[in-house]
Amino acid sequence: MIDNISSNQNQILTPEEQLEQHEPISLFKDALERLLSNQLAIAGLIIVVILFLVAIIGPYLTPYDFLSQDLAQRHQPPTTQHLLGTDDLGRDVLSRIIYGARTATIVAFSVTGISVVLGVFIGSIAGYIGGWVDSLIVWIIDLTMSVPSLLLAVVINISLKTPITYWMDDMYLATNNPVFRETIWVDFALVFGALALVMWPTYARLIRGQIISIRKENFIIAAQAMGLSRWRILARYVIPNALGPVIVQASAGLGQAMVLESAFSFLGVGVRPPIPSWGNMIKDGLRVWRNYYFLLAAPASVLGIVTVAFSFLGDGLNDALNPKSWKE
Repeated sequence: MIDNISSNQNQILTPEEQLEQHEPISLFKDALERLLSNQLAIAGLIIVVILFLVAIIGPYLTPYDFLSQDLAQRHQPPTTQHLLGTDDLGRDVLSRIIYGARTATIVAFSVTGISVVLGVFIGSIAGYIGGWVDSLIVWIIDLTMSVPSLLLAVVINISLKTPITYWMDDMYLATNNPVFRETIWVDFALVFGALALVMWPTYARLIRGQIISIRKENFIIAAQAMGLSRWRILARYVIPNALGPVIVQASAGLGQAMVLESAFSFLGVGVRPPIPSWGNMIKDGLRVWRNYYFLLAAPASVLGIVTVAFSFLGDGLNDALNPKSWKE
């Protein structure tokens, strides 16, 4: 009897020992498992990975150069020689779509990166400091978001393009430096800047709301009681705990940036030929789609599939990272 009591006492564990016997909970592992269980998110992720691989190594594997012209082969329908046909200059459509993937990827990542950094910085200041600073920033955000994003981006692009072009011409005449003749970088810079200026308010408003709810948490109050500076608390404790929804929004924002860049090129104020862009290809195909449907169908289908893939991936990340969306 005494032996049984002793053995039962030996089996009684302290709370610390009971915790040690359980496998620690990993939020990253749990989120990854939820993401992998979402079939639509996995399909979107696969398409996004293929897009990145095509953008990186695809141009080295294309059957034709994207600038190679053959007027004798113009407007050829899809064949084994040209899988997606040829355009009005005899250029291979498949090769141009592959090169266009690099343009779309560069624009999407650059614009989204600039927008996230700018939005997180401004939104964090507004949400954490509060007061008149918060009111001013919120007013700027509301003012920016009240104007249609595409219209605002087009106005910014057109307003800046002419003076910058004139300045580059003057610099070329003054220095005779051929660098100032390369206007393609001006096109990219204007696209990056214009799109970033219309997309950052979304991220600023999102992280502002997160920070307003986080700044009253006990661990923030404890950090303030320890005498840590306001900026150190913001950078080390507040922002890292508010980035989850921003990551989700950024994944969907990549597809949005691709669509806006294509709309820019379609309107003639984005990346100009001969650099291939899906928007330029859609614009060219729209003129002759009644007779040569493949010139419109091919780039439009690729853009639509990639945009939907980013949307599926964003929804999957939201389900994986947002506890409010978890369903037991």
